[in-house]
Amino acid sequence: MGSVQSDNGAYRSPYEVKFSVPIEELLAPNSSPPRNNIRMESEVPFEDWYSPRVRKEFGSWGPEPRHYPPLNDVERIPVSWKRQRVLAVACSMIGLPYQHHHIPDWDPPASWPWKEVAYGRNSKGVDCSDFTSWVYNYGLGIKPKTSVTKQAELTQVNGPGENRTTDVRVIQNDNGYDDLVKKLKTGDLLYIRNNKGIIGHVIMWVGSHGQSPDGAPLIIDCTGEGHRDSNGNSIPIGVNLRPFLPNEWYFKSFAHAHRILHDE
Repeated sequence: MGSVQSDNGAYRSPYEVKFSVPIEELLAPNSSPPRNNIRMESEVPFEDWYSPRVRKEFGSWGPEPRHYPPLNDVERIPVSWKRQRVLAVACSMIGLPYQHHHIPDWDPPASWPWKEVAYGRNSKGVDCSDFTSWVYNYGLGIKPKTSVTKQAELTQVNGPGENRTTDVRVIQNDNGYDDLVKKLKTGDLLYIRNNKGIIGHVIMWVGSHGQSPDGAPLIIDCTGEGHRDSNGNSIPIGVNLRPFLPNEWYFKSFAHAHRILHDE
């Protein structure tokens, strides 16, 4: 009843995401405050985003994200809808650059401190764990930690809304690639080790809503270079759909996964 294709700039992805409910319904909460105003992405007033105070306090990362309120009647919303909601929010960010920033629309001037990334100098953007935290926070009012190492250790997350928590379930890889793929569900967060064996990346599982020409499972993440699609083309840096294959880094360096949205 709605679909999204990863199509940004000159790159046209072979991958697609199909939803079982209208995409307009999944994105409808975005039209109400504070979600409808990029100037409200942080509790820091917009007029201070590029101030000397913010530069001194937050440095290259910029203002921290606000904790978004829960959706109306959140307890009555089916889990399947919530999973599609966070996926729709993630897909709406396709093409966003990779930067070490906390909020996606923070766009500092050229003179601002910059933490080097392959994308290049300062622009709008987020990194991997700020992306996954943002998707849950903006999407449902559930706010994981933004540090990838702290996010990977969570047993509970804040939300939906303030003064509430949600249990996090851990999913291990006990029986290989095929078994792991069967266990994962849309919206699960997968933590990936770097070449030092330390968790350094996080991706989100697309699940049954993903469509790929070769049948490969898909994830969505914000990352750098080095990934190719089923056509052999290089996938651009930033937020994009990417394949999850048995002989590549995501699976070979998989540490564990988190499930925030549980079946009843």
